[in-house]
Amino acid sequence: GGDRMSGLGAGLHKPTFDNLAKFEKNFYKEHPTIAALSVAEVEAFRKSNAKVDVLMSLPVVIVGGGLAGLYSAYLLHKAGFDYVLVDARDRLGGRIFTANAEGQHCNHHDNDEDGFDLGPSWFWPQYQPSLSSLFVDLGLKTFVQHSEGDDLFEHRPSLPPHRSPCSDDAQQSFRIAGGTSALVRALAKSLTFDRIHLSSRVDKMTLHDDEDYVEVTIIEDHPSADDGSHTTKTLVASHVIAALPPRLLNATITFMPAQEIITQKRWKDTPTWMAPHAKFIAVYERPFWRDEGLSGYAQSRLGPMAEIHDATTTSHEAALFGFISIPAHQRAMMGEEAIKHACQDQLVRMFGPNAAKPRAVLLKDWADDPLTSTPSDRT
Repeated sequence: GGDRMSGLGAGLHKPTFDNLAKFEKNFYKEHPTIAALSVAEVEAFRKSNAKVDVLMSLPVVIVGGGLAGLYSAYLLHKAGFDYVLVDARDRLGGRIFTANAEGQHCNHHDNDEDGFDLGPSWFWPQYQPSLSSLFVDLGLKTFVQHSEGDDLFEHRPSLPPHRSPCSDDAQQSFRIAGGTSALVRALAKSLTFDRIHLSSRVDKMTLHDDEDYVEVTIIEDHPSADDGSHTTKTLVASHVIAALPPRLLNATITFMPAQEIITQKRWKDTPTWMAPHAKFIAVYERPFWRDEGLSGYAQSRLGPMAEIHDATTTSHEAALFGFISIPAHQRAMMGEEAIKHACQDQLVRMFGPNAAKPRAVLLKDWADDPLTSTPSDRT
């Protein structure tokens, strides 16, 4: 026996590497196409790829801060892309305009202030499931448009309004608690404040094909200045999202190079939703029409409002609103006060003496709004 392990390794010799065969392995094999490139072609290839890196660092410029523009910014922000949102108004929302009883819009308030919609009011979950999903994601509450009770129909000056039970044929519409501007506020809260430029009109877009970027010239107004002064700035963008109505885009922005004639014509011939229309709202102490078994819905062939609806808010501010059927050019000749008086007279005619004393009346004529309407919308 003895310790059989004590001599372990005694027969091994120190290795030498002098006589080992040299081993090399090259993991890179140049593609024949690349190998055939000249020095100038390789340099051009490198520059083109560097250009991609530069473009990735440029923001996407969004023109228009209405729902389309805000939602575009919301999606880009969620995906981690840089963006700059530019709007000519001093507020976000575009044609979404919610006002309080004093006529002040609610878009600037960072709270849940309720109000009356002078722009869009309704949505239909059956037809707009994506919009409904967005409301859920943003934590917005919605409610059913009031329609319980009888409807009124006015056909002839010599006859009183005809009263008829409400029809259940139409799909039920919904409204957003706090007014549609609650959607604007919720989207804006999710964005980075310094990426939003208000009171900034886009004057020109110049496409640089050789460098693959767009130069956006904006005129930034100074609302607080009495002299109407402004500042001209230039933004450089990798892409531009034009979130404006086509007709307004064609009328207000210069493109370099110019858009094709067929594109210009298509834009000019596309009507802008709400641009020729006007909306009237009467605010009351209580929804007296409900007490009388009326839904608040009415139709009239006599006008000035063709359609009237209940506009009572979730905070129980009672109101009726109507779409004015007088053409835009005639409204311009009548003037705002005459239109308001005519609308109030119609409400008394259709809903009775309780409608004679609203605590506030509001009128929004979108045809008078140069950031919504063009001369083509007023004819």
